[in-house]
Amino acid sequence: MASKENFTKVEWAKVLESTMLVGVAVSAADPSGLWGTIKEAFASKTAVTTSKYVTSNELVQAVVADLETSEGRSIVQESMRKHVAGAKPAEIVNRALESLRDVAAVVDEKAPGDATEFKVFLRGIGQKVAEACAEGGFLGVGGVKVSDAEKATLNDIAAALGTPTS
Repeated sequence: MASKENFTKVEWAKVLESTMLVGVAVSAADPSGLWGTIKEAFASKTAVTTSKYVTSNELVQAVVADLETSEGRSIVQESMRKHVAGAKPAEIVNRALESLRDVAAVVDEKAPGDATEFKVFLRGIGQKVAEACAEGGFLGVGGVKVSDAEKATLNDIAAALGTPTS
């Protein structure tokens, strides 16, 4: 099955960054202020970290293991700076979707046995981020769990990855 060795260095960096780009895209779709952003970032990290306990997918396992290293985190941090530097929220979403399309193609080619489950894993990160805090209320009261903008972005993510929308 798939591991880091199946990919070039550039491809592997894209695979690693995809775990963060999903959450960033959802967050940028409907910015939630400081507290909401913190909750969404925590939801993204938790979704990635806990996945190592709930899946046997070798690609997911390899990605999570690499993200636990300083080298893996550095790759993702540099990538995130590139994707968000000077960009408005809509641009961040578009850049993330473009990268997710690329990652979907790479994992389909290089890790076909693990690709579907990996893409569902990515989609799940986005869902957890979308559900992390209520949108549109006052101090979290009276809002909706997942805003229309977040729902649309989740659908766009699913389309980019080639996964079902719900």
